[in-house]
Parts: sequence; C-alpha cells; structure tokens
Amino acid sequence: MKDMISPKRSAKAKSLKKVQFHYCSGCGHGIIHRIVAEIIDEMGLRENTIAIAPVGCSVIAYEYFNFDVTEAAHGRPPAVATGIKRIHPDKLVFTYQGDGDLAAIGTSEIIHAANRGERITTVFVNNAVYGMTNGQMAPTTLLGQRTETTPLGRDALREGYPLKIMEMLAVLPGVQFLARSTVHTPQEILKTKKLIKRAFDVQLHGHGFSMVEVLSMCPTCWGMTPLEALDFVRNRMIPFYPLGIIKEPDKNENGQYGKEQPKK
Repeated sequence: MKDMISPKRSAKAKSLKKVQFHYCSGCGHGIIHRIVAEIIDEMGLRENTIAIAPVGCSVIAYEYFNFDVTEAAHGRPPAVATGIKRIHPDKLVFTYQGDGDLAAIGTSEIIHAANRGERITTVFVNNAVYGMTNGQMAPTTLLGQRTETTPLGRDALREGYPLKIMEMLAVLPGVQFLARSTVHTPQEILKTKKLIKRAFDVQLHGHGFSMVEVLSMCPTCWGMTPLEALDFVRNRMIPFYPLGIIKEPDKNENGQYGKEQPKK
C-alpha cells in the first residue's frame, strides 16, 4: 500500500534546523514552530525573515528556526521588533511569545506597540501557566485552575481574573488583525496555519499590527497526560478564550484588505 502521506508534506521544513526539540511531550510549541516554518517556506521568505525570541519555554527558538532570530529581554520582544522593522521595513518581522512573557512583564510593551500600529506580527502562545519556571500562575490562568502558586485553584477575589489580551487589543486603532486558534486537533492546526499566514500578509501589505493567539497544551505543568491536556484545551480553555478572527482590516472595492499604509 502506498504511503498516504505526501513526501512533500512529510519532509522537514527548510526553515527548521535538523535538531531535536527540547520541549516536553505533548507540548504545543513544537507544532507551532513547524507551522511557522512551513508558512515561511511556502511564502519564500526564509532569507527575508527576522524573529524575536523571548524569555520563556521558547527562549532558544534560535536553535530551531533556520532564519535570523534574535533574543530579547523578558517581555521586550515588541520593542526589539519595532526597532528592527523600522530599520528593515522590507523584512518579515515577528515575535514569538508565551503568556508569561507577553501578558505579564511584557503587557505594556505589547499594548503600546499595538497602539502605535507597528508593522510587526506576534505569535502569542497561551498555555495558561508559567511553563519555564515549573508552573506558577500566569495572567491567563483560568479560574479554578491549579498551579504551583494556586494549589487550591485560581480565585477571582484572591488572584483576580484571567487576562484576555486579544479582546483588550481589539479596541486599539493601530491593530489590524487579531485571531485566536489552537493546536489540539489536526483540523485546528490547519486553521492556525491559515491564520498566521493571514497575519503575516497583513504585515507585508503594511496595514499595521497583527497577532495570532494560539491556545497550547502544557501537560507537564498542568499535571496531566498529553491526552488529558488536549481535553483541557477543548473543555476549559476554548469556552473562556473563544476561537476565531477577532479583528481584521476592512476590504476595499476590489475585495482586497485595505490600502497599503506609509512605512515608518
């Protein structure tokens, strides 16, 4: 019987190095890395891409992506991306950030970069916990969710409510494209790939700030098996963080998304 997987689809993306990921079993980061690498290959942008890695589980993303990647201080990737994009407006510039990095120490950075309408893209990985430092509560931790710092479950009166970053950013005029997706099923992985490509397209056409939030599994810090983590995303995360396009540019009379904006 012939292999049902196309050699083209199964081949390793050129935008990924031939090294083994360090991520835990069942983690979503490796899937998201593959998605991003495939998009960049398909768009022919490997020699024209610059990524910014944060402090967090993806701190050594430069060990995996086979294109230019620089490191930023904790929470500061949007500021670094802003400088790079303004110097190299012809490049595809994106940040790859977790919820502890983006939604906690980096909250002001992401809000102000988005508000300025910087022509950058952010891939925001939300696993509802601090993964790199063994599972403390993050701003995105769900109510009732147990972590190392909320052993009885997050309580709204004690720790406040989970932060919905995308809904906050949606009111800013500089923000042109926002979407939320997951990688807990093959179907959702394909949808995530389309949304990240859309976000890159928005940047390349000069429309303004774009961002895709990806709900991701963290079996190790959630204290679950990989299968249980998939159910957690489906049954707990998605109801609170609804999927889909949250904001997109208006289409012009030709059916295209807006007009190209002046470059900064």
